[in-house]
Amino acid sequence: MTTASIIPASARGEVTQVRVIHSEWIKLRSLRSTLFTLLAAVLAMIGLGLLFSYFTADRWAHLPADEKAHFDPTLVSLRGFYLAQLAVGVLGVLVVSGEYATGMIRASLSAVPRRLPVLWAKALVYGVVAWVLMTVASLVAFLIGQAAMAGHHLGTSLSAPGVVRAVLGAGLYLTVVGLLGVAFGALIRNTAGGIASVFGVLLVLPVLAEALPSSWFQNINPYLPSTAGQGLLHIHQEPHTLAPWTGFAFFCLYALIALVGAGVALKRRDA
Repeated sequence: MTTASIIPASARGEVTQVRVIHSEWIKLRSLRSTLFTLLAAVLAMIGLGLLFSYFTADRWAHLPADEKAHFDPTLVSLRGFYLAQLAVGVLGVLVVSGEYATGMIRASLSAVPRRLPVLWAKALVYGVVAWVLMTVASLVAFLIGQAAMAGHHLGTSLSAPGVVRAVLGAGLYLTVVGLLGVAFGALIRNTAGGIASVFGVLLVLPVLAEALPSSWFQNINPYLPSTAGQGLLHIHQEPHTLAPWTGFAFFCLYALIALVGAGVALKRRDA
C-alpha cells in the first residue's frame, strides 16, 4: 500500500491549476540552470547594449552617411536581445525537456493526470519570469546605452515617440521566444531537438528566405516569426514589414499554435 493511498484525498488536497502553477514555480526556481541562464540573458541584454552604444558613439564621425541617416539610438541600446534570445529560448526548451531527460515528467503527469494543466503552468510561470526579467533588463540596457551616447548628443529619451513601445517590446519579444521554447520542448521532448527547432524557426528561416527571388522574399519576410516579432523594437517601420503590433500579434499566434500542438501531443502520447 502506498503512502498516497493511506492519506485521505481531502488531506492530500485537490489538484488545481493554482497548485500546479505553484509546483512549477518551485521547480523552476530550484534549478541552478534557471539562475545561470537567465543571468546570461540579462548580462547579454545590458552588456551588449552598453558596448554597441559606446562604440557607435565613439565611431560616429567615421560612420557612412547612409548609416547615420538610418541611425536608431533606441535599437542600438537594445541590440543585446539578439544574444539574449538564445538564452531565453534554450531555457524555455529545458523547462520541459529537462524533465523528460531525468524521467521526472512521469511523476509530474502522475500527480496531474489531465496533463494539460502541467503544460499551461510551465508556460505561464516561465512566461511571467521571462517577461519581468527581460523587461527590466531592456529598460536598464536602454538607460545605460543612452547615457553612453549622451556625450555625443546621439541619445534619445523615453518620452520620444515610439521609445517606450520599443523598450517594452524587447521584453515582450523575448517572452514569446521563451514560450516558443516551452512549446517545442514539449513537442519534441528532446533538448537538442527542441533548441534546434526554436532557432531554426527564428534564425535559419530568415536566411533561407533571403535566397528566394526578391519578389517572393518581400511577400514572405513580413510574416516570418522573427521579422514579425522584432517589429516592436524598431522606432520606424522597416520597408516590407507589418505594423509593429500587427507583426507581434502574428508572432504570438505562432507561439499559440505551437503551444496548442504541444498540448495535443501531450494528451495523445505516453510520458
